[in-house]
Amino acid sequence: MTLTLLLVLALSVVIGLSLGVLGGGGSILTVPILVYVAGFDAKEAIAASLFVVGVTSAVSVFSHARGGRVMWRTGLIFGAAGMAGAFVGGLLGGHIPGQILLIAFAVMMVATSVAMLRGRKKKSDADAPVKHELPLGRVLLDGAVVGLVTGLVGAGGGFLVVPALALLGGLPMSIAVGTSLVVIAMKSFAGLAGYLTTVQLDWGITLGVTAAAIAGTLIGSRLAGRIPEAALRKAFGWFVLAMGTFVLIQQAPADLRWFIAAGVGTLAAATAGVCWFFITSCPLRNRSGRRSNVPTPA
Repeated sequence: MTLTLLLVLALSVVIGLSLGVLGGGGSILTVPILVYVAGFDAKEAIAASLFVVGVTSAVSVFSHARGGRVMWRTGLIFGAAGMAGAFVGGLLGGHIPGQILLIAFAVMMVATSVAMLRGRKKKSDADAPVKHELPLGRVLLDGAVVGLVTGLVGAGGGFLVVPALALLGGLPMSIAVGTSLVVIAMKSFAGLAGYLTTVQLDWGITLGVTAAAIAGTLIGSRLAGRIPEAALRKAFGWFVLAMGTFVLIQQAPADLRWFIAAGVGTLAAATAGVCWFFITSCPLRNRSGRRSNVPTPA
């Protein structure tokens, strides 16, 4: 048990790094760690992840705020709307079978990873910083929907909030990451309140994981502003795709696991193909195209 606990705590540092650098991925890591390493059941892992990610996000947001990477009005309004949805989702999640929750968790991860890998349609959105607050109606609607998903499956914090702010709202990735932490903290605590009506937590392990994650997020927040936006978005997408595939395969019947793995691999290959042939700014093609664009000496 001691070795298992040490492994859980070591992996929990990565949870913090993910939140600090990407503004998300906390639940993506926390739920699998608690289920497959710590031995929690699905509902307990989801509830515990909401606490861990909520506290860790609240700590991390101050480092981002000092760097000017938080849009407070957008974050607080988005978070307030998300809290209502997250509480309802937490209430519903306590009455849904754990396997179904984990499958829904994995499907959401895979779908979101595809959106992140595709990026924004307008190149100018990615290149020009747009530090403006989003419209109130849009923020409330997106916040409520994302909050419901977060509370229901214990995920959808960063990996849905960041795309909502960056892809739909037009915020630069670094600003979306910092602002998402405000939203994640608010929604996580609301979702936890809903789950605690039907689920009991092992607070010893939960608090230990939280402390290790906080240590990781303090490191990660220092790295966030130093990573190029395009690289950050791409890494985020592949990371979510890998973790979603893992969880989906683990929850599938044994005779379907290879089929699902092959399907996700095909989807990834198709995404790369679409990028190569149809997206002019595709980094896969630009790498090979850079040499040809260099003028030859006269």
